[in-house]
Amino acid sequence: MRKPVIAIVGPTAVGKTTVGIEMAKHFSGEIINGDAFQVYRGLDIGTAKVTEEEKEGVSHHLIDILEPTDTYSAARFRQDAHQKMGEIEERGHLPIVVGGTGMYIKGLTADWSFSEAARDQSLRDRLEARAKEKEGTIQLHEELRSLDSDAAKRIHPRNARKVIRALEILYAGKKPPAPVQSENPSGKSHQVIMVGLTMERSLLYERIESRVDQMIASGLLPEVRALYDAGIRHTQSMKGIGYKELVAYLDGYYSWPEAIAQLKKNSRRFAKRQLTWFRNKEQVTWFEISEEAKQNVIEKIKAHLAGKLTRVSKDY
Repeated sequence: MRKPVIAIVGPTAVGKTTVGIEMAKHFSGEIINGDAFQVYRGLDIGTAKVTEEEKEGVSHHLIDILEPTDTYSAARFRQDAHQKMGEIEERGHLPIVVGGTGMYIKGLTADWSFSEAARDQSLRDRLEARAKEKEGTIQLHEELRSLDSDAAKRIHPRNARKVIRALEILYAGKKPPAPVQSENPSGKSHQVIMVGLTMERSLLYERIESRVDQMIASGLLPEVRALYDAGIRHTQSMKGIGYKELVAYLDGYYSWPEAIAQLKKNSRRFAKRQLTWFRNKEQVTWFEISEEAKQNVIEKIKAHLAGKLTRVSKDY
């Protein structure tokens, strides 16, 4: 019998944090962060990390657990999230995963296993240097295609991080990581009840641009500069939107207006990719959010989840 877990998903800036906290207060829940970059200490403004005031007393987990020089993966998230889910349940509370990192959520819903290979930092440094050259990522993808055509088909030619990781594993004499879904999904320990938040596209883009402006006003540049001055530039943590654009600005690649424009554009594109992912790869019940009807939508979500939890609890 599977235990219930709620997941609140959707694009950046749609309001997942607020809804997650409302659900946690209503269902006696605790929140597990499902965002790939909120795990890092010191990356606060650019990740829209929840503040102590915003938490309203609700316990949050898997936030600020790593230094910005550390690496994290979907495999490790899956392990950490399951551990936290068990601890939350032992306290008699309901685990609620809140975040928009699709691979992290998929690792919980599909019972994926992940290949983990040792990292070769010197090789990675060389590959990353090549990727920074003109058309470097495309050339690396062609190299990957010549070594493993199946892996090349799975990875977008301009996704430098995944191309480099696949090559790193190949050169270590192993197969590139390919998440494998269990053929026995009923064997999973938890049933994830997934709620998706969406918003009329133009309104969502307005919120994204407004959020970027607020991040800048709140000190995003000093936050990034402090990391940059500490020598933290080419780490996994600095690949996040809001950080990579300002690192490029500090490197002199962008002017200040260009950096802000690029940050807004990348944020809009990311939101679109998130929506596509969750619509295509997950079983989500969607709720459209608007400022005018936010409370009504929150009440509808509570009613929906109450019904779902009742049915899962009967089976459990």
